[in-house]
This record gives sequence, structure tokens and C-alpha cells, in this order.
Amino acid sequence: MAKLPEPAEELLERFGPHPNYTPPGGWSDESRNPAEKLVKTHCCFCGQQCGIQLKVRENRVIGFEPWEEFPFNKGKLCPKGVKRYLQNNHPDRLLDPLMRESGGFRKASWDEALDFTARRIREIQEKYGKDAVAVYGGASLTTEKSYLVGKFARLAVGTRHVDYNGRLCMVSAGVAYKLAFGVDRSLLPWSDIPKADVLFIIGSNIGDCSPITTDYVWRCRDRGGKLIVADPRLNPISRNADLFLPVRPGTDLALLMGMLHVILRDGLENRKFIEEHTTGFEAVKESVAAWDPKTAAEKTGVPPENIEKAAHWFAKADRAIALHARGLEHHSKGVENCLALINIALATGQIGREGAGCSMITGQGNGQGGREHGQKCDQLPGQRMLTDPAAREHVAKVWGISPGDLPQPGYSAEEIMEAIHRGEIKALLCLCFNPLVSLPEAGYTREALERLEFFGVIDFFLSETAQHADVVLAGSLQEEEEGLTCNTEGRVIHIQKAVDPPANARTDTSILCELARRLDRAKFFPFETSRQVLDEMREASRGGHADYYGITYERVDEHMGIFWPCPSLDHPGTPRLIEGGVSFHEDGNCRFVVTEWRESGDPVDEQFPIYLTTGRVVSQYLSGTQTRRIGGLVDIYPEPRLEIHPQLAARYGISDGDEVMVATRRSEMTLPALVTKTIRPDTVFIPYHWPGKKSANQLTHRTLDPRSKIPEFKVSACRLRKSSASEAHK
Repeated sequence: MAKLPEPAEELLERFGPHPNYTPPGGWSDESRNPAEKLVKTHCCFCGQQCGIQLKVRENRVIGFEPWEEFPFNKGKLCPKGVKRYLQNNHPDRLLDPLMRESGGFRKASWDEALDFTARRIREIQEKYGKDAVAVYGGASLTTEKSYLVGKFARLAVGTRHVDYNGRLCMVSAGVAYKLAFGVDRSLLPWSDIPKADVLFIIGSNIGDCSPITTDYVWRCRDRGGKLIVADPRLNPISRNADLFLPVRPGTDLALLMGMLHVILRDGLENRKFIEEHTTGFEAVKESVAAWDPKTAAEKTGVPPENIEKAAHWFAKADRAIALHARGLEHHSKGVENCLALINIALATGQIGREGAGCSMITGQGNGQGGREHGQKCDQLPGQRMLTDPAAREHVAKVWGISPGDLPQPGYSAEEIMEAIHRGEIKALLCLCFNPLVSLPEAGYTREALERLEFFGVIDFFLSETAQHADVVLAGSLQEEEEGLTCNTEGRVIHIQKAVDPPANARTDTSILCELARRLDRAKFFPFETSRQVLDEMREASRGGHADYYGITYERVDEHMGIFWPCPSLDHPGTPRLIEGGVSFHEDGNCRFVVTEWRESGDPVDEQFPIYLTTGRVVSQYLSGTQTRRIGGLVDIYPEPRLEIHPQLAARYGISDGDEVMVATRRSEMTLPALVTKTIRPDTVFIPYHWPGKKSANQLTHRTLDPRSKIPEFKVSACRLRKSSASEAHK
């Protein structure tokens, strides 16, 4: 049973997180001992994947320099990018494998830890069957590692249950784009954004979550472009919008169907584009007939005249772009939300042209590349589907197996936790994923971890989830292993190896291959370098929608990134998709898809009358496993706070800084209030980067989108109460 092996306080003292403020040798050391080399690579955090140059001396990263030539960010970095190098020599770094004992974790040799892991996997599968073991991957892994995770799970472990933490990020958009366009990727390069006449941003706090994209937005504004923003919070980008739509949490779909209703009512659709490049229009037209501006306004809280104005601005523009992120996607109807936005772009012909299109903003570091090549529960390399016989035949041939040896699709990330509760899954191997902080209803996740008969982790810090493990294998940081990632616009980029893993830590690739050898599958995992993994992955992706065959490290370096698909070594890459209205579907048409309204899985009522929404802050990243260890980032936003409007605060007698108890149907937590006018009066907001009693995901619910299987993080029902001094210090 994977309960904590020692008291939480002792684990915190031994393994952190402890804030690190200074580089090796202190701030003045570099003047006496300058860097030996400057390594051009990329930030390890969000999906922008900004270019950066790491300073290296004696196998340690000691600082950074801007990389002004890299076209995406041109030297600009957010606070996380500026401080990211401070994790490389961190005192919390895992330097050896750890084994659980009755009194806590002890260091172990690699042979002992790997042999134990392989033996426990075999024992559990012999007792319960192949699918009693599940594997979690991560969207911060390089694309080669993501590919390797999928192959390892299906070929070395032999389970159908493999998924990744990107299930909590982009999958609703991915499903919608595949339904509409046949492909899961941004349709445009970011260089298109400044060329738009109208920019519609919905469900994206760009200033905090994708800071470098703000530069593209301001350049659009500088040339006269209009900015529309829809969000429950008046986030930094919203404050400069020409039109702000303060949508009630969970009602984006009503807003978008209302906008399409106006476009069709007023004859603003692009009939030529619809007739030549789409199917399904008439059914969608009929489905939005009831969503007049008044009806949409009652549902969303957005004034009807502003719904009409937004629709007219977008439809009448020569070139318009819609950008969206988790605020649109983290819903039990996230796929519908994205499809409704795509329907607007298709109806107005704002697709496949310079300065016109629809695009998701990827959140996780390799959120795009990590969902292309097989670590999703239903996917094979090249964005192929496991259920497609031709896809199975192609990949099986590359791997040297029979198509029948490939498992069928398995459970998604949250469904794996549910299967653990049911007793179907008995063991879990987890790479660079902190589900105890990231998944909804943290108490349920904790109970699942405690039910496991074996739990193994590969990571470079001891996360809150890893504290429950039977064995922890000390893995590698991004800069310790060469590889590719794919940024938010679809640009494939090169992560250069800057240093070796420290002390006795190993690369993630070598750990997976060693485990495969101990599971008697060595012949399928002969890899000694990332380049060898890439060469096989290129063949496995060949002919798929996400075709990497023409992408090599050398070509990526030469061109500072290559956009996939890139099917041959002389192909220039594909920065803009759906040009000329031609989709990836067999008939070349784009698809209108009907969207149907349904309520949230956790509706407000008299007992829980307030909307709770969650999200990120600029100085933290996802579960905070990395950023909560960097002192300069911790100081910017040391702990979660409850954003609450003055009107709502006054109703409960709450002042700025007061401790407030927030309760949902699952749990409750207490945290200080941040009274601000930049949020709807019926809504509160909590950032989700902290564990334990500070975890926002104690409160969220496990309702999933039925198609994408993404949890509904963005809307929960809650109630509030001002806490007493004694409650605040429990």
C-alpha cells in the first residue's frame, strides 16, 4: 500500500521543496569563473518553448543569456524563463534511486531498484493480467521520450493502459480539431497574429499563462487590430481589450452559439467558403436558431448588444483570428466549446489564410509534441489511431511485431484512477507527472495511490505524488538529454543537451530501456541515444498526419524549427494548415459539427451558490514541482489566494487578507482573500499550483468530457465563509 513511508514533515525536510535563490558559487562567481560554453536550447516550462542560451561550466548550468535570433520570442522571457536554470543544481535534486522502507526512503543501487521494479510488474501481471499495470507519461517530456513511453507501455509492459498529464491540458481542443479538420495542431504560425484585423481571445489568460504571446497581441493592436476578450476575470490582456465579454463560468458554449446565431441572422456568413470547403452547415445553422442574443445573454451574463458586436466585428473583418486555451477546454463540454468556436471561423471563412484562422494555445512544455506519437491511451505515432487497422499495420512493421500484438485503447488519466479504485489496476509506473496535485478531487487520487500494490516513479524531484512510491528512479532534467519538442504554433524545435545528469542520476531514456531489458524486451529497445529513438520515430510517424520523417536535429538547427507535417528531407515544413480551405479529411472538406448545450457537472444551487474557477499565475507552472523550488518565483506568489469581487466579499463580511473557508461538495480549504474588481461578482478564483491543504484540486470534481476525457477544472459550485482566527491556523 502506497501510504507515506514517513511523516510529511520529515519528507519535506529531506526532499523539499526548498527555495533556491542563487546559481552555483553565488552571483559574483561567474565574474571570476566564466562559463565554458553557451548552449542554445529552450525553456522547459510552458508551450511557448522560448529560445534561451544556457551558460555551462564544469557540467553545471550557472546562468543564461537571451537568444535574440530565435524567431518565436526574440530574446524575450517571462519570470519562469529567467529563473528556470536555478533548478539544475538544486539541493532537492534526486541523485540516486530511492527504495521505500518501514521508516522512510533509503538510497539504493540502480540494479536493486530496476530489478525490484521489473519483478513487481511481472508478479502483478502474472497474478492479475497484463492490464493490471498502467503507465503515466508527461507532456514535459521530449517527443522522443513521449514516443518511448508509448512503445514501452505497449511492448515492454504489454498493457493497454498508458496515458499522460496532457490529458489535463489540450485534449478537448485536439478532439475538436480532428473532428473539424482531421488534424490536431494549431492552424497558424504566431507570425500571423499581428496581421489580423480582429483578434478574439476566449478562455486564455495570456498575460499570466503565455506571456510572450502578449507581444504578438500588442503588435496586432499597434497596426490597428481590434481585440475581443471573453473571460470570467478581467485578466491583464482584457484590460486593454476593445470589447470585453465577462462570461459566466461554464457558459462559453452559449456565448459562441449566440455569436453564430447573429452571424447567420444578419447574413454575415461566407457562403462561397461554406459551399466550396465545408460539410454539415445546415445542421449547425438549425442548431443555433434558438440561441438569439437575449437567450445567450441570460445564460452567460454578457449583454446581448456586446454579443452582437463581437459577432459583427469577427465576421466583417477581412482577417480575423480566434485564440483559445484551457478556459474554453477544461469543461465537461470542452469539445463542444472548441467546436462552437471553429464553427464561427468556418462560417465566416476565417480559416487557412495569412492573418485568419483558429488556434489553440498549448499550455504544457511539450503539450503538442507529447500528444502526437503514442503516449495517449488511444494513439500511435504520427497521430494515428490505435483502432485503425492500417495504422496498426504500419507501426507494427516498424517495431517488428504483428499488428495483433498491439493492445487496444486503454483508460485515460482520470479513468486510470477510477480503475485503481475498482481494483482493476494494481500497479502504476509514473514519469514526470504529479497527479496528487494535478488531478481533480485530490482526496480521491490519494486514496487510489494508497490502494496500489506497486507504485514506481521516474522523476528528478520527489514530488508529492512520488512520496507515495515504493521505488523512485532518479531521472533527468530537460537540458540533460537531447531531443525535440513542438511549441504552441506547431514548430518542432531542438532541445540541446547542455550537461549530464548529476551524480548517480540517469537519463529517462536509459531508465526505460533498462527496464525493458529486465522485462525481457531488450531487442525492441536497443537505443543508446535520443538520435536513435528519433530515427525510429521518424519512420513510425511517416505517412501520418503528424509526419516527422523529414525532421532531423540538423535541419531543425538550420531553420530554427520546422513545422510539421514534414514528409521528406527536402520538404520545407508546413507553418500554416488548411490553406485554401483544404482539410486533412479524405474528401478535403472541413466539417461543421453540431454542438448541444448541457449544464456543468457540478451546478450551483442554494447550498453552493458561487462559481469556483481555477487556473495559473505567472510565476508558477502546473503542479509546481519545479517552480515551487525556485526562490525568486515563490516570492512573487508565495501561496494561493482567493480572488473575490468586492460585492461578493462585502456580502460575507470579508476584507482583503482575511482567511476564507471555501467548500464544495467534495472538500473544503481555507486561504487568504484577494479582494479585486477584476472578477465577476458571482465567481471566485484559486490558482492550483500547491499541494496538500493548499491544493485547489481538493475542491474540484471528476466530471469528464465524454469525448476528450478532460476533467471540468474551470467550473465548480462552492460556498464561502469568513474563517475565525483559530480555523485559519489549523
